[in-house]
Amino acid sequence: MAVHPQVPNAITIARILCAPVFLWMLLADGGAGGGLRWAAGVLFIVAIATDGVDGYIARRYNIVSDLGKLLDPIADKVLTGVAFVGLSILGELPWWVTIVVLVREIGITVYRFIVVSDHVLAAAWMGKLKTVFQAVALSIALPPLASLSDAEAWQTSVWWASVVTMTIAVVLTIASGIDYVITEARAARKARGSR
Repeated sequence: MAVHPQVPNAITIARILCAPVFLWMLLADGGAGGGLRWAAGVLFIVAIATDGVDGYIARRYNIVSDLGKLLDPIADKVLTGVAFVGLSILGELPWWVTIVVLVREIGITVYRFIVVSDHVLAAAWMGKLKTVFQAVALSIALPPLASLSDAEAWQTSVWWASVVTMTIAVVLTIASGIDYVITEARAARKARGSR
């Protein structure tokens, strides 16, 4: 079966377009645990899951493109960045966490655009792992899971799951940013040495 070469990119763009809709749903009722909050959580989970879908299609049908390599991590950053901002606006996540994440994500994205004429900076393994943990942490933090039960053990479990996954996500965000800088600095030194 043939797949149009632009299908993966269309999925990636759809993920970007989901971000403002998701943010509206998250903030519309002040973050209350009602239907809109659940819808926001579900939309985020579905949208972030498409990250694996577009990548699988591109690799499976050998239609990986430079545009896709550039857009895919940007789509992840837009969606997760909006989620971090939304949680901080609601007072459910410290702003310093969101600022650390945004500085790293915006910095790497700007750098991608600076070097795009020279080479496409594809996502490294640590960056991909960071995205996975951000997605998991946000998927726990966004839906009002604690409201599913009044049991103290359940509430405590949800809280700890959120804290642990968010901590790992933040550590990986910082570490992967440093890894990108070191890798690119080495590549630049090597390129200068070969001239």
